[in-house]
Amino acid sequence: MFERLTGSTRGDTRELGPDAARHEPGNFLRHVASLSMTKLADGLIDPKLVLSWLMQAVGAPVSLVSWLVPLREAGSLLPQLFIAPRVRRMAQRKWAWALGSLVQGIAAAAIVLVAVLMQGMGAGLAILAALAVLAVARSLSSVSYKDVLGKTVDRTRRGTTTGIATSVSSAGVIIFAIILLTGLFARMGLVIGAISLAALLWVAAAAVFSTLVEEDQPGDGGDAVGLGEMKLLWQDRDLGKFVIARSLLLPTALAPPYIVLLAAQAGDNRFGELGALVLASALASLLSAYIWGRLADRSSRKVLIFTGLVAAAFLALAVVLDLTGVMGSVWAAPLSLFGLMIGYQGVRLGRSTYLVDMAPADNRAAYTAVSNTTVGLLLLVFGAFSSAVALAGPEAVLSAYAVICILASGVAFTMKEASSGSE
Repeated sequence: MFERLTGSTRGDTRELGPDAARHEPGNFLRHVASLSMTKLADGLIDPKLVLSWLMQAVGAPVSLVSWLVPLREAGSLLPQLFIAPRVRRMAQRKWAWALGSLVQGIAAAAIVLVAVLMQGMGAGLAILAALAVLAVARSLSSVSYKDVLGKTVDRTRRGTTTGIATSVSSAGVIIFAIILLTGLFARMGLVIGAISLAALLWVAAAAVFSTLVEEDQPGDGGDAVGLGEMKLLWQDRDLGKFVIARSLLLPTALAPPYIVLLAAQAGDNRFGELGALVLASALASLLSAYIWGRLADRSSRKVLIFTGLVAAAFLALAVVLDLTGVMGSVWAAPLSLFGLMIGYQGVRLGRSTYLVDMAPADNRAAYTAVSNTTVGLLLLVFGAFSSAVALAGPEAVLSAYAVICILASGVAFTMKEASSGSE
């Protein structure tokens, strides 16, 4: 199965040692299985769509609903700088990832209990609290994952690992979306069932990931607090450029609500349905993730260049369709969102693969933490910027985002190649 999925043979490695190479096929499949489960769980509990609907269903104030996405994203990124030193001191960092996945499952189960037992402001605050715990646990898994991936899967197959997992999980989310669209079952029951399944998937992923064969490789932990790691941004120009490019690509994650708003203003209320939103996002992931992953193994730098241009093109398309008066058509908003999410998947795969390949083997956790913490801070800046520009309408926000994505492609063009397939 390993050879069929990767097009490689056992022992054909560029970076792994003899022992790691011997265990790579089994570890590769464990990575795929674990990531497939956690990515499916992410899709089933998506704060932008599923949790937003749930908060409204339990009667939480709109002011609390608006905190879901910022809390999830910033909570996942900002703690990483302080977690990284502890992770680097661990001989086997798979246990950090497994713990993070387990806690995410517990937090998801808590959200289910809140939805069943509580209502109103109390329910909203409890869901936000559980989401905050989930986000911090996610940061633990994130800061440890790239390091474990680099130790157990060769650099020519890392993008494929993530691409396959994303495609598999997207298929599961599509099934969930189709069930929602049929209207055969009560939506509240389906949403609670989906979040319950997400909790089980995170727990199962922790169990599978703990069986990885990982060589002992303890680090010194670096700065006890982690703030000293920020100097990497200017000491390593390659990391600095990567962080700038990744930050400028944030509109690929932030733009979807504004496309939906354009559609609503144009009278396409059908597109506001939860099932349609989930389906459009999942289809884009399913159709593009594996291709982006394989391309990332050849040149993750070029993937970042292309995805910025793809995102800019579909953001501009959304604006043009609105200005020409056709955004209310049944195909207009779905097409714009679908294309944008294809770009978003490319950004996720390209940035992950590039960072693993570019970072020194003994310091990947620190590089990941610095990158994610910086982007987490800039995410808050983007949120404030978007709120200000939104006063002029969603068209202004999407136009600004398109320009920013083009700038991101320009920065990515100046970055060095990191993937072996391009060497």
